[in-house]
Amino acid sequence: MKYIESKKNDEIKQLKKLSATKNIRKTGTYMIEGFHLVREADQFEQDFVKVLVTEKYEEDRLVKKYREIATVISEDVANELSETKTPQGIFAVIKVQADNDLKELSGKWVMMDDVQDPGNVGTIVRTADAAGYDGVITSLDTADFYQPKVQRSMQGSQFHLPIYRMDINKAIELAKKSQLKIYGSEVNASAKAYTKLDKVDDFALIMGNEAHGITQDVLNETDENIYIPILGKAESLNVAVAAGVLMYGLQTL
Repeated sequence: MKYIESKKNDEIKQLKKLSATKNIRKTGTYMIEGFHLVREADQFEQDFVKVLVTEKYEEDRLVKKYREIATVISEDVANELSETKTPQGIFAVIKVQADNDLKELSGKWVMMDDVQDPGNVGTIVRTADAAGYDGVITSLDTADFYQPKVQRSMQGSQFHLPIYRMDINKAIELAKKSQLKIYGSEVNASAKAYTKLDKVDDFALIMGNEAHGITQDVLNETDENIYIPILGKAESLNVAVAAGVLMYGLQTL
């Protein structure tokens, strides 16, 4: 395996750029780091382009599997590439999956209408995975799920269920065409407590922006706008927490 010692190496400079959405979309590749994510990517047969590891992992079984595309890097380079304070010393560059032509929805889906915080986006995807949902759709202005912070927050759930990025209005149109019940998360006098809903098997749950919630145009297209009853003195819940409550709540009505 070749060895890269300097963080000023041209290849390392190019890899560092994969933290930006525009470069991810331009190159069709993105980077993950940490043994858990790399193992998950391998287990779920993602398309590896290259693997980079520090010397202590050079003889690891997983690294040996990708020996032909593996590079050994110095600790200095690992620190340069990492988005964390204490990098584990293993990275993988993976091809962005081609968007399938999504023509129909079935089961339970979560949609995000301009959710901005990478941690919130990743947590919602991870919770959707844990709650047994069938997929996630994000609007074009939601934080890109290929960003490093979103990838870390998803903790491998991105390999377990389909995630699509599209115009939110087209996503709603597709849900209607597929005869899914559409719920919007909203707090106002006309919304209904989610605990008062009748159980349905196929639906789409839409979560909105952290500051402004779901846009009015989107709320106008829902079948029912719902809220979580607040029992204490807090005014509201974090969007990822609210999504978790609703995802599990709608499953167990």
